[in-house]
Formats: sequence, structure tokens, C-alpha cells
Amino acid sequence: MQLQSKVKLELRIDWSEMDLFGHVNNISIMKYVQAARVNYLELIGLMPIPAEIRTGPILASSACQFRKPLFYPGQLTIYSKVADIKSTSFVMQHLIVNHKNETIAEAQDVLVLYDFDKNTKLILPESVKAKIRELEKGD
Repeated sequence: MQLQSKVKLELRIDWSEMDLFGHVNNISIMKYVQAARVNYLELIGLMPIPAEIRTGPILASSACQFRKPLFYPGQLTIYSKVADIKSTSFVMQHLIVNHKNETIAEAQDVLVLYDFDKNTKLILPESVKAKIRELEKGD
């Protein structure tokens, strides 16, 4: 995946994220993707949403291709972008690279705006779509 994005999140690898084989566990990689997803949602105004509103984004699907092991100590960077906007959902892509700028993993998320009282999807407001387009502008 060749991902050009202005949105990036830099994280430090913690020793506790290693597994028995001495590299960062795949669950930790997915937590990094979650952190990047929440970071992006904050930038477009979808996080945090007060609990009394009872609507918000939910993760409909997530996939990850692990390309290379990641080791402690170190830093990593996650580049995130919205690749597609639909009426009730949008697709995010994430590229995780190590301190040498080597691709560690590539992930894709589908997020849906959801009404928790009615248990149904909502149409993405034009204001959210506009914020995404503005954030992605120039990429």
C-alpha cells in the first residue's frame, strides 16, 4: 500500500508489547491501529461524543496485513487516511512504519455512524464529510 497522508501518529514501543518470540505482538499492532483511528476521529470531530447523544462511529470491519516484525525498543509512525466515503460509512487506510521507515503492517477499517438507541446506521452528515475532505485535501 502506498499511502500518502498528512495525518500521522507517532508512538513509542513499550517493552510490555513484546511476545514470547521477542517481537511486538499482533494484538499490539491492532491497538496502534485503534489509536490512529481514534486520533483521526478526533481530528474530524467524531470523538469524543458525549454519552447522552447516543450516536457515534462504530467499527464495522478491520483487516490487517502484517509485513515485518517490530521490535522493542523503538518508535513507530502510523499514517492514516480516508480512502472512500459512502452514505453511512467510510473506509480508513493505515500504514504502520518503523523508525527506519520500513512497512510493518497495512490495515483497513470500515466505520459506520450508528444510533445506539435505534440500533441502526445513520447517514453521514455533510459536515463530517466536509471535514474529512478538508483533512485529506492536498493528499
